[in-house]
Amino acid sequence: ISDEASFFAHYDILTKRPTDGNIFDPVNYQYMENRNVIISNPNLKPEKTIDYEIGFQQVLSKTSSVKVSAFYKEQRNNVQLMSISNAYPNTYRTYGNQDFGTVKGTTISYDMRRTGNIRMTASYTLQFANGTGSDATTALALVNAGQPNLRNIFPYTYDQRHAFSFVFDYRYGGGSDYNGPKIGDFGVFENTGLNITSNIGSGTPYSRQKTITAAALITEPQSGLDGSLNGSRKDWTFRVDAQLDRNFALEFGSDDEKKKAAYLNVYLRVSNLFNIINTLDVYRSTGNASDDGYLLSAVGQNAVASQLNPGSYGDLYGLKVNNPFNYGIPRTIRLGVKFDF
Repeated sequence: ISDEASFFAHYDILTKRPTDGNIFDPVNYQYMENRNVIISNPNLKPEKTIDYEIGFQQVLSKTSSVKVSAFYKEQRNNVQLMSISNAYPNTYRTYGNQDFGTVKGTTISYDMRRTGNIRMTASYTLQFANGTGSDATTALALVNAGQPNLRNIFPYTYDQRHAFSFVFDYRYGGGSDYNGPKIGDFGVFENTGLNITSNIGSGTPYSRQKTITAAALITEPQSGLDGSLNGSRKDWTFRVDAQLDRNFALEFGSDDEKKKAAYLNVYLRVSNLFNIINTLDVYRSTGNASDDGYLLSAVGQNAVASQLNPGSYGDLYGLKVNNPFNYGIPRTIRLGVKFDF
């Protein structure tokens, strides 16, 4: 609408071949009436995503702008487990194009190009992701229980309601572009920069269960839902990464015509700078990442008392339950060198 503001929109259709349950295996059909197998379906249709987006962008200054956009995605023909009743020689399980869903939301972003020594971007996304299945085995419990192929809308396991992103880069140039401190003719921070990236997100859904079960056992007992499917939320996550790096320009060859340029980058990268403990997964009975509540429950107390060595059993069970994969990475420091030519 002018050289400082514009509307934009796009419409996109993406299709892809199924990645679950589409490889034909004739062995699955052998003695299927006596085996509890899931039979692949090589006749699956491609999964389809239809994407719409509309937005507005406004220039704020010579080097900065703000953008507001709204998006809507339709997901169709998603693969999901289903039961084929009254088939010959008996009812069996297979995959079908049963699932569908929508992802909708809005994003507000601020972009500032290099201004002096600073480059910065920031964004906020509000999203609602709902559908009938988060993956191809969401309906496994229903199918195993002999329930019909029900379809209900609920939040996807990756539905993150709020997401904030912030990138800040402070960098000095080289040669005549250097404006930092000097010792004589030596530029202390020449071709040196600090980059800080921060991501903040609300918790993703999980399904709370009614009773406490032994999640660390090889076969975990099943329990009914406490509330609705994916009706509970994990804690928010917060992470800051930082990188300090410096570029060195190198030249090879003696003659000007044969000289070749190369670049050496030395960097110090710190992931999760503040060593924040971020919870990625929790136990459904407690909502806790390190304890499923079994050892302190009445059933667990009886089970521990019946062991040959109750103390050892409790210690080993606690180690198994405290799964490190339930957490994000701790502070990690890397010192590295990159050579480009």
